[in-house]
Amino acid sequence: MNPLLSRLQPYPFERLRQLHADITPNPAYKPISLGIGEPRHATPQLIKDALTGSLAGLASYPGTLGEPKLRQTISDWLARRYCGLKVDAATQILPVNGSREALFALAQTVIDPSRPGATVISPNPFYQIYEGAALLAGAQPWFAPSEAARNFGIDWAAVPESVWGKTQLLFVCSPGNPTGAVMGLDEWKLLFELSDRYGFVIASDECYSEIYFRDEAPLGGLEAATRLGRHDFRNLIAMTSLSKRSNVPGLRSGFVAGDAALINSFLLYRTYHGSAMSPIVQTASIAAWADEAHVVDNRAQYREKFARVTPLLAQVMDVALPDAGFYLWAAVPEAFNGSDTAFSRELLALYNVVVLPGSYLARDAQGFNPGAGRIRMALVAETGECVEAARRIVQFIQSKVH
Repeated sequence: MNPLLSRLQPYPFERLRQLHADITPNPAYKPISLGIGEPRHATPQLIKDALTGSLAGLASYPGTLGEPKLRQTISDWLARRYCGLKVDAATQILPVNGSREALFALAQTVIDPSRPGATVISPNPFYQIYEGAALLAGAQPWFAPSEAARNFGIDWAAVPESVWGKTQLLFVCSPGNPTGAVMGLDEWKLLFELSDRYGFVIASDECYSEIYFRDEAPLGGLEAATRLGRHDFRNLIAMTSLSKRSNVPGLRSGFVAGDAALINSFLLYRTYHGSAMSPIVQTASIAAWADEAHVVDNRAQYREKFARVTPLLAQVMDVALPDAGFYLWAAVPEAFNGSDTAFSRELLALYNVVVLPGSYLARDAQGFNPGAGRIRMALVAETGECVEAARRIVQFIQSKVH
């Protein structure tokens, strides 16, 4: 067996299952889960129709590069979404089977494990695929912590120069999971300067970019590069998917875009990896990327939900509306002695609501776990269910405080 597999840590949801294994939830309440970030709004009919109308595609092997029409549709969407952004459909875009698959595969393409001290930097807290991708590529993860005082922005100053010097790949997530923080242009400028100085690749995970609560849409990595005069997107790969934007997590469809040289190497890797997108998924993806009406409606549903839930929880918790995404990143009240795991266990036992301990989404680094004492709540269910969960949480906390 590959010895690197032994370095992988249990996934957060497996740890959550073990945490709750001995608990019998209160049967007086209908179960509500805010644990897993799986979109549960209805899949748009236009995507379903495109799928069922293209079943003849099952008779053909797909090409790894994807159909020109799909890549052009993605290029057109990028131009609409990011103020006229110019991305070449022929050389700078590649369809992928969801951003998770792309995140993992990109690390296998980029990392040279023969170089001493090969390092991958990621945010902390973080999406665990970043860590697993680094480990299985033969690199060492290094975690840059977030700071609550800076709206959970990443403290890049905490990364020593000796670490930057060994870094081959940097994962960023904007809007962030679980914090919802969005990176600004100054932050991008800093990272591009560091990339130029030390030669590492930036992988920008942007899968939550279309769920936001303010008038201005979140800045993307390619857009930031263009604003800063980096029109060739050197050493930058941005990626996103339809899962959250279009409520199709089962479709497994997304794309990567950016540096043409990196895209070319990634294409070579994927040709051998056997990860070409199905023709029927490509047809459905064309329909999804070409339509914005369902995205506007989806965003409106999340805005209403967060507008109702956040003020309720803010009565009893340190929690605020995030920049974007569909998570609330809340501090556990003092009555629980800062234990996110105890909070999660008691809430399930007494009120039959599942939340994810924040410490499961982070690692002990630089002397502390930045997720400890926090919980992540995924507001993915319909509005009424999320409001009911919030009311139960309020009652739960009030019963502990008084």
